[in-house]
Amino acid sequence: MLLQILTYPDPRLREIALPVKQFGDPLKKLAEDMLETMYHAKGIGLAAPQVGRLERFLVIDCRPKNEHGRYEIKEMTELEQKITQPLFMANPSIVERRGKTTFEEGCLSVPTYYETVERAQWVRVRYQDLEGQEQMLETDGLLAIVIQHEMDHLEGTLFIDRISFAASQKIKSQIQKYGYSRPTSQKETEKEPNKI
Repeated sequence: MLLQILTYPDPRLREIALPVKQFGDPLKKLAEDMLETMYHAKGIGLAAPQVGRLERFLVIDCRPKNEHGRYEIKEMTELEQKITQPLFMANPSIVERRGKTTFEEGCLSVPTYYETVERAQWVRVRYQDLEGQEQMLETDGLLAIVIQHEMDHLEGTLFIDRISFAASQKIKSQIQKYGYSRPTSQKETEKEPNKI
């Protein structure tokens, strides 16, 4: 079932999510609906608060696809290739981070806007799977960036909070003035970076 994705400045996006305590069928249904919603919106990550659920839960699938829609493993780092995707993470926490990298991020909750954000290059993350079993993963590349971006949503933080004050204010004022109906050409839409 497709869920509604909240967009900035919806105040619910600023709330801190609560730990997932109930595992089983309801969480699996949420995971299924979130994944369907994310794919439909052409996103690569989605956190539960983005669909109005104040739970520490996220879904990710950032495997690169070729023009035929097939996944391209060769474009992933060695660490990324070891992680099964789509990835479902309840109560994630970063226990270690290393290095720095930048990436032009977009967000399903701030559609049509993109900005370069600095993140850790490598992360080790502890989380629970859909059965409530504790898991640990370490990754780098795009997957590390997406995990950090989605985990920000659990704290009520958006990518526009991680850029310069001037850039953030420019985006906020454009949203206030035009909403999300800025005219974009088909060419621009095809060139859009990944929406996390």
